[in-house]
Amino acid sequence: MRRLFWPVIVAVVMGAFPPFCGGCRAQGWEDAFFKANSAYREGRYAEAARRYRLLIRSGHENGHIYYNLGNACFRQGKLGRAILNYERARRFIPRDADLNFNLAHAREQRRDAVPETRGVTETAFFWLASLSLSEILWGFAVLNLLFWGILVVRVFTRPEWSYYVFLVLLAGWLAAGFSLGLKWHEEATDNRAVILLPEVSVLAGPDTRDTVLFKLHEGTVVYRERSEDGWSLIHLSDKKRGWVMSGAMEPVRLSSLPAPVNRS
Repeated sequence: MRRLFWPVIVAVVMGAFPPFCGGCRAQGWEDAFFKANSAYREGRYAEAARRYRLLIRSGHENGHIYYNLGNACFRQGKLGRAILNYERARRFIPRDADLNFNLAHAREQRRDAVPETRGVTETAFFWLASLSLSEILWGFAVLNLLFWGILVVRVFTRPEWSYYVFLVLLAGWLAAGFSLGLKWHEEATDNRAVILLPEVSVLAGPDTRDTVLFKLHEGTVVYRERSEDGWSLIHLSDKKRGWVMSGAMEPVRLSSLPAPVNRS
C-alpha cells in the first residue's frame, strides 16, 4: 500500500491546479484513503478493496489507488482482478518500479503462457510505453510555449543562436505532438480485457452449444473485437480467436480517459 503521505501530496497538487483536480477536492476523500490503507495494513483486504473501489467510483481515480486495489485483490487470491487493476494503474504511473515488479510477479502466476507481442508502432515509438498521457500532454504544452516564444523572438530580432534554438524546438515540438496523438489514439482504442473467472471456454460462435476451441484462465489478457448479445469476440496476441461470455472478463480501459510492492 502506498505510504500515507500520498493523499497529502495529491491534495496539495490538486489544490494548486484546480482546473485539473475534478472532484478530488471533495472533503473526506483523504480520510477515506487513510481508512482503506489502514484496513490493508491490518489484513482486512476485502474491506480495503471495497474502500478503494468507492474512492474510484466517486471520481478520485489515480494510479496509486489502482495499484493499492490490485495489491488488495492479489492478497485475496483474485489474480484476475489484481492484474486488471495493475494494468489500469500503469496508464497513470507506467514507470513505477513497485507496480511493474508486482505486475510481473502476478503474470507469472497465470496458467496461460500467452506471449505478449509488440506492434510496429510500439516498437518504433518505444518511449510511449514509459510515459502517461498526461505527461506527454504537459511536455507538449511546455514545448509549444517555448516554440512560439522563439518565433516571437525571431519576429523582432534575429540573433544567430535563435535559428538553431528554433530548429531544435521545432523538432521537439513535432515529435511531442506526434507522440501525443499516438498516445491519445492508443488510450482511446485500448481494447484489452482481463479474464476474471478461474476457467473460461472459448467457443467457435456466440452460443454455449458451439464447439470449444480452447480454454483460458484467470488473469489472461485478451483483445476484444466486438460484442453481441452478452458475448464478445476476442483474440490473443498470437491471433487465436473465439467467443466468450462478456461477463467472464473486464476491460482495462475505463469509459473515460485519464488526466491510472505495497508500501506500509
